[in-house]
Amino acid sequence: MNHLNRITVNPAQCGGRPCIRGLRIRVKDLLGLLAAGMSREEILVDYPYLEPDDISAALEYAALQADHPVLSVA
Repeated sequence: MNHLNRITVNPAQCGGRPCIRGLRIRVKDLLGLLAAGMSREEILVDYPYLEPDDISAALEYAALQADHPVLSVA
């Protein structure tokens, strides 16, 4: 599934950091909530303007950002 169209970057909003659908909630904010142990359902209750696919978009975006080669210097 491709939910990346839900990720927006606007230099005039949130310091140009990736946000969800132009809202002032950053991808990092959603990832932090998930990392802290909140369930998708809890997040959607606390942030009623978010949609389930927004959470999927944040996870998909993070996965792509982490997909780079690691070079080790010996």
